[in-house]
Amino acid sequence: MKENHINQNYKLEPFFELSPDLLIIAGYDGYFRKINPAVCKVLGYTEEELFARPIRDFIYQDDKEITAKRRANLTKNNPLLNFENRYLTKTGEIVWLSWTSIPLDREKLVYAIAKNITHKKMLEEQRNLLLTNLTKVNKDLKQFTYITAHDLRSPVNNLLSIFSLLDVSKIQDKQTNGFIDKLKSATKSLKETLNNYVDILIKNDRLNLPIEELRFEDTLKSVQQSIGALIDSSKVTFVADFSEVESIPFNKSYLESIFLNLITNSIKYSKPDQLPAIVISTRREDNACQLIFSDNGLGLDVEQFKHKVFGLNQRFHQETDSKGIGLYLIYNHITNLGGKIEVVSKVNEGATFIITFKGQE
Repeated sequence: MKENHINQNYKLEPFFELSPDLLIIAGYDGYFRKINPAVCKVLGYTEEELFARPIRDFIYQDDKEITAKRRANLTKNNPLLNFENRYLTKTGEIVWLSWTSIPLDREKLVYAIAKNITHKKMLEEQRNLLLTNLTKVNKDLKQFTYITAHDLRSPVNNLLSIFSLLDVSKIQDKQTNGFIDKLKSATKSLKETLNNYVDILIKNDRLNLPIEELRFEDTLKSVQQSIGALIDSSKVTFVADFSEVESIPFNKSYLESIFLNLITNSIKYSKPDQLPAIVISTRREDNACQLIFSDNGLGLDVEQFKHKVFGLNQRFHQETDSKGIGLYLIYNHITNLGGKIEVVSKVNEGATFIITFKGQE
């Protein structure tokens, strides 16, 4: 019975025809060779129209260059995994597709599966817009609070000056003298509160996060395990040396987020013709610990973007799956806990991030 089951001839054509994902066979010449109905349904063209023109014609203009680079890498017999780009439908609408493409070099063909992720991209755009608005509101509210605390100091100091000029010996009524003493005491208390208010705001800004002693090696292994599939598919290599500083008191979620965003960025912005390589180390600088994270990727023009590198929704490459949030999150994780981060990079020469954690008191 089992042997008959193994030898049974399954028809694969219904699987190809009924799949909701876009299934495509394309030639190295850049033309479709075979497509399933989902391709016509998503793009709105007939089979004849899709076969008659090069695939490049259907790609959204802003994504043509990066797609051509990735396609050139495909023809060198390198698979393409989780690549996102935009296509234009026959009615002029933009659709987002996520591709997994495998070349078959001996036949000069590419076998590809694409998922329509347009809805996901719309949700991400709405989320990013909400995050931007909330960040601005929070920043404006914080600025207003700082200004209010600062501006109230002048009238308070003025009141204290008046009290110092007041000759209470001329006031015979004991009850009035008592009220004046209470007013003076209350004014002094208000001044102390205002003087400390900004410091209190800064401490509250750190959200009273739980801090614990964390080993860098354990954090790296945890993050590597969580994105194991991405690491395997990208063939990224790691060299890590935490011998100089093995651990740091920090927030666990924040440290994992820093490693996660730096690693995924290095993979995302790796050179198409070179496997990504990451070097991570620690060192002691004065009384502070530093984490140095380097890669061999595309890099960026730090001089041109030096005031924008860690800003929200900032993008420095034509990669269409960039959200412009990763470096912003890293910056806030570090600065919220009293540290700082800087980047050293040049175009096509990789990037090095130097994170300085708050010194030990």
